[in-house]
Amino acid sequence: MSTPPTLNPQQLAAVRLTDHPLLVLAGAGSGKTRVITEKIAYLIQQGIPARHIAAVTFTNKAAREMKTRVGKLVQGKDLRGLRVSTFHALGLDIVRREHQALGLKSAISIFDEHDRKLLVKELIKHGPQVYDMEKADQYGWQISRWKNEFILPAQAMGQDSSYPDDAIAARVYEEYARQIKAYNAMDFDDLILQPVLLFQDHPDILEKWRNQIRYLLVDEYQDTNMTQYQLIKLLTGSLGRFTVVGDDDQSIYSWRGAKPENLSQLQQDYPRLKVIKLEQNYRSTGRILKIANQLIANNPHVIEKRLWSALGPGDPPRVIKAKEEIAESRQIASDIIHHKFRHNSRLSDYAILYRGNHQSRLFERSLREHSIPYFISGGASFFDNTEIKDILAYLRLMVNPDDDAAFIRVVNTPRREIGPTTLEKLGQYAKQRHSSLFKACFELGLEQVLPETAVKKLRHFSDWLVDVSERADSGDTFAVIDNFIEALNYEGWLQENSTSQPQADRRMGNVRELLDWLRRLAKEESGGEKSLAEVVARIMLLDILDRQEEENSGDRVSLMTLHAAKGLEFPYVYLIGMEENLLPHQTSIEEHAIEEERRLAYVGITRAQKQLTFSYCTHRKKYGEMTDCKPSRFLDELPLEELIWNDRNPISAEMKREMALDGLAAAKRAAQPKPPPPN
Repeated sequence: MSTPPTLNPQQLAAVRLTDHPLLVLAGAGSGKTRVITEKIAYLIQQGIPARHIAAVTFTNKAAREMKTRVGKLVQGKDLRGLRVSTFHALGLDIVRREHQALGLKSAISIFDEHDRKLLVKELIKHGPQVYDMEKADQYGWQISRWKNEFILPAQAMGQDSSYPDDAIAARVYEEYARQIKAYNAMDFDDLILQPVLLFQDHPDILEKWRNQIRYLLVDEYQDTNMTQYQLIKLLTGSLGRFTVVGDDDQSIYSWRGAKPENLSQLQQDYPRLKVIKLEQNYRSTGRILKIANQLIANNPHVIEKRLWSALGPGDPPRVIKAKEEIAESRQIASDIIHHKFRHNSRLSDYAILYRGNHQSRLFERSLREHSIPYFISGGASFFDNTEIKDILAYLRLMVNPDDDAAFIRVVNTPRREIGPTTLEKLGQYAKQRHSSLFKACFELGLEQVLPETAVKKLRHFSDWLVDVSERADSGDTFAVIDNFIEALNYEGWLQENSTSQPQADRRMGNVRELLDWLRRLAKEESGGEKSLAEVVARIMLLDILDRQEEENSGDRVSLMTLHAAKGLEFPYVYLIGMEENLLPHQTSIEEHAIEEERRLAYVGITRAQKQLTFSYCTHRKKYGEMTDCKPSRFLDELPLEELIWNDRNPISAEMKREMALDGLAAAKRAAQPKPPPPN
C-alpha cells in the first residue's frame, strides 16, 4: 500500500483529537495503523509519558509492526515503558501482577486448547451419566462462548434455554471454573475475563491500572467481544480517554465472539464520543473499490462510509467460469503463468483466496503441475500436533519439575486413572505449600488430603519420571527417551485415540521425527553434546521461528482462506469458488447469517491492489457425485458494467496461443537444471 508523505485531513484530525473519546471508522486500506502509530507519537509529544500509553490489537504480528513503526517516529528514550501488545498479553500481565488478589500463586499456568479439552473430558467422564462424552467439544465451545459474552457460571446455570445441552454445559462450566482455579491455571478466555472480574471486585486495583494506562488505543475494534469491551470500559473510565479504530464492514469473526455492534454501543455509553471516517483508500484502484462499495451497501450500516481512491480506475475485475473444480484450478494456474510473463511480476504478488481450507487441495495439485511454487498461509504448524505437544510436555517436565502446565498435560496421558478430584486436591495442597504440583507429590502431608490409592498413583508417576530424568542426564539421553516412550506405550495410546490405523501411524511418525530432530540439535554445534534442558529450550524457540515462517515465505503464490487474508494485500487476487453454498456458505445461508458472508467477500475484494479475478464452477463434486452449482448471489450484487466475464467476453485465439507459449516457456525453464550454489 502506498503511503502519502503527509496525513490526509481526516487522519490528521484523528491523530490530534485527544480530549474526547474517539471512534475512527477506518475503511480497508485507509491507513489505520499509521493513524494509531502517529497518534502514539503525538501523545508523547503532548507530554504524556510513553509508560502511561497502551495500544492493543489481536495478533503478535500486528503488535510488532505497530511497535516498529512507532520506533521510527519517536526517539528510543522517549519510548521507554510504552505498552504495545495483544489483548491477551495485556490480560496476562494484569493477572500475573495481581495474582494474590485473584487467589493464585505467581506461577500461573496457561491452558491451551488441548489442555482445555482434556479437562472438559475428564469432568464429563467423572460426572453424571447424562453427560455425553461425544459432546465434549460442544460443551468446551459453549464455555468459551459464555466467557466471551461475559456470562459467569452462575448466570449460565440460571439461563432459560430450550436446549437441554446448555443446562449440562452450564454444570460443566461451573465445575471447570472451580477446577482450573485449583490447578492455578487459566485458559485463553480467562486472560480477559479474570482481569474484568478483578477490576469489578477491587476498585483500588482498578484505580492503580487507570493511573498506569492513561490513554488506550485499540486496533481492529470491530473484532472485540463483550468481555473485551468491558475491559476497555473499565480501564478508560467515564472520561473515555481512548481511540478505537475499526471497520464494521470487516467484522468476520462472530464465530469466535466478535460483536460488531460494539461500535454502536460506544455511542450509547459515551455521549461525548466523536466519530471520524477514513474513506480514502491507498491500496486499490477505483474499479475494485466501486464493486466493493456496491457489494457492502447491501448490508445495513449505523454509520455510512464509501471508499475512494486517487490511484485511477485500473483494470476491470474479471469473472472466470469453469465447468468443474479441476478445470477451475488449472485455468487459474495457467492464468498466473501468462500474467507473470506479460507483466514481469513476482509470484509473491499473487494470492488465491477461498472460503474453506478444503478448496486448496486441487489448486496445490495444479500449481505443482505447472511448477509454480506456493505457500499455504495459516497452515498447521508441526508443533500444533497433539502428539508433539504431549512428548514436549514430558520433556519440559523432566528438565523443569515446576512446569505445572506440562504436569497437568501429561499426568493422565496415557490414562493412569488419576481423576480431576485427585488433581483438584493436589492443586489446593500445592497452593497452600507454595509448591509445584510435581514436587507436592513427594510431600508426606499429601496423605492427609488424598486417599492412599491416589497418593500411590501420583508417586508412581513422579518417581518414574525422576528416574528417567536422572538416567537421561547421566547416560545415553536419547536411548533413555526412546525406552521411556516405549514403556509409556504411547504408540498404543495413539491407536486408541485415532480415527484410523493410518492416522495413528502418521502421528507416531511425527513423534519419531521430533526425536530425530532433537538428536540433530544435540549434536549440531561443536564442543560436546548439549544437555536435554538446552535441547528442549532450543526446540521451543524453533516453535516460535516455525510460526514466523509465514512472514518469510519467499517468492511463492499465497493460498489462504478469506479469514486468514484479513489485514493483508496483494497486487493480484483470485477469489475462487464464488458459488451459492460456498460463498455464501451453506451453513450461513441456513442460519440467516448472509451479512457476515457478504463482509467476508468484501474483505477478499479489498485485498486486491491492481487486479481482481473471481471464479466459479457450473458443476462441482460433492460426496462423490457431480452436482450443479449456482453462481454466488454476491456476483449479482456487483456492478455488471465494471466486470469482464470470460463467457461473455471470450478470449481471442491469439491470446490463447500466447498463454500456451507462456506456459511452455515456464515448463522449459522449470525443467532446466539449476546451477550449483557459489562456493
